Amino acid sequence: MTRVLILCTHNSARSQMAEALTRDAAHRLGVPLEVHSAGTEATRVKDDAITVMSELGLDLSTHTSKTLWDVPDAQNFDYVVTVCDSAAEACPAYPGQTTRRHYPFVDPSGGSLDRWRAVRDQLGVQFEAFVQALKDGRDAPPTYEDSPAVSAQ
Repeated sequence: MTRVLILCTHNSARSQMAEALTRDAAHRLGVPLEVHSAGTEATRVKDDAITVMSELGLDLSTHTSKTLWDVPDAQNFDYVVTVCDSAAEACPAYPGQTTRRHYPFVDPSGGSLDRWRAVRDQLGVQFEAFVQALKDGRDAPPTYEDSPAVSAQ
């Protein structure tokens, strides 16, 4: 099974939403993925993230903010995807055959629910393309800008 780790600074919003969206896409597309998220620091999952994801029927209410070292078998991921620039800079080195991807998204914190929805929807497009590439036997796009889903928008 392919293992995916999604990293952000606090594991409180973008990485949590991306984890749920990736898991949902994998389920719908029939792609066996084990998906985790973590942060360079642990805080708490933001209420607005829980709210906008619940609008899609995805429940983050039981999710907790984690650091990399709270994730099972933290050094063995096929893909490590950063969703913010500070996490990309702080991302540790990984041994073996880990493939890193960087898909930066605006931090919706402090914004309106519409801003949260916009980021959620952008994450959904990107991670659907990520899962679809894996399903098709293609490598995931190397950057956010290289994603066919993003350039089609």
